[in-house]
Amino acid sequence: MARTLYLVGGPMGVGKTTLCRLLEHRLPACAFLDGDWCWEMDPFVVTEETRRMVLDNIVYLLNSFLHCSVYENVVFGWVLHLPGTWAELEARLDTAGWRVVRTVLVCAPEQLRARLEADIAAGRRPPDCVPRALDRLETCRRLPAAWQLDTTALSPAHVADRLLAGTLEKP
Repeated sequence: MARTLYLVGGPMGVGKTTLCRLLEHRLPACAFLDGDWCWEMDPFVVTEETRRMVLDNIVYLLNSFLHCSVYENVVFGWVLHLPGTWAELEARLDTAGWRVVRTVLVCAPEQLRARLEADIAAGRRPPDCVPRALDRLETCRRLPAAWQLDTTALSPAHVADRLLAGTLEKP
């Protein structure tokens, strides 16, 4: 059986974490890393130095999972809206012997806005996330070499089913 690394990108609010958690529980011997966990800092400051540190930490953790014989599946979710970030991440990961599944989740802008506004109302996200997420949604739609999965009309379980069945759309 092939060992598989699932790289899941997309804007905030599109369902990455929900999908990754479903995969974590459906797949045997699975490790899950959410890229946002590597940004848990106060103060939250995005500079070239902190971005480099976060990417270094992500690469270190993912390679640790990939090198561990216990895991057959590794799931990673992060915004991943820039082609350069995808390229750098993949260039630095030791995926020899691993099948790599690249997925970008997208949805209709109205659906993304509604999901984020519900999160804002519940106190889970700051109000300024909507324009950033909508901008990243458009950037994600233009990513080369990634499989896209539109989550607009799909339940999280159906998103996981489609990903695991390999029925994704090439951009």
